[in-house]
Amino acid sequence: MPAPKDLDPSASPRALLGAELRHAREKAGLSQEALGAPLFVSSSFIGQLEAGIRRMHLEYARQFDKILGTDGFFTRNCVAAAESKYPDHFAEAAEAEAIATTIREYAPLLIPGLLQTEAYARAVCRAYQPTAPDSAIEDVVTGRLERARLLGSPTTPLVWAVLDEAVLRREAGGRAVMAEALAHVASLGFRHRIIVQVLPFAAGAHAALDGGLKLMAFADAPPLAYVDGLGTGWLLDDAATVARHELTYDLIRASALSPQQSLALIESVAEDYAHEDQP
Repeated sequence: MPAPKDLDPSASPRALLGAELRHAREKAGLSQEALGAPLFVSSSFIGQLEAGIRRMHLEYARQFDKILGTDGFFTRNCVAAAESKYPDHFAEAAEAEAIATTIREYAPLLIPGLLQTEAYARAVCRAYQPTAPDSAIEDVVTGRLERARLLGSPTTPLVWAVLDEAVLRREAGGRAVMAEALAHVASLGFRHRIIVQVLPFAAGAHAALDGGLKLMAFADAPPLAYVDGLGTGWLLDDAATVARHELTYDLIRASALSPQQSLALIESVAEDYAHEDQP
């Protein structure tokens, strides 16, 4: 693993906490593995904390203060670093996504959040929370659109999305919303901002039938995998587990249509939605 670069302490409370953890660990003469052992976490996990990618939970902060003799510094400051606009089960994944160099995602049912339009995001959020006040829905939609701003860079991160054909066929928000949403995904592909493939129904059984998968790589930290379920999500850093999920993603890509065929299909389905007289 390459030597970690200096972090900008002004970037975020989490970056500050990570920089301080690295400083305290090195001052104590401990490796990442040695610091993680008493907490039963991997060296990769410590590296993610130091890179400002992972959230430092209170129980870990207390142990760091005890092991490193930091007089309660991490305990006092971890609460501010843990604040997030995202749901608890997704907060760490969203914040890691923001600094990833590569994001690879398999979406079984919905257009990935990074690629959603405002109307599509609103329709999905309302489906999740049918009785929530409009203000709550708008907060979630705003957070989702803010995530998509990272696509404003012409090259970084590299985003590679594999969409199950069900994503194209499941009508969310009505035909006009779907037409706009799929045209937006196709536009990102045609402009070479993302790589997108469609896993067709004809592919049959595949390696990710259990659910969605997101893989994230970083310049100065080990890769992460994120898997989710109904209102739950798990951010995984175990090297063997991440490698297994990387193989799963490779198998899905191999079964999917080519990027050119996929864009043609997405564009065609978007046009079908745009013409309301189509069945």
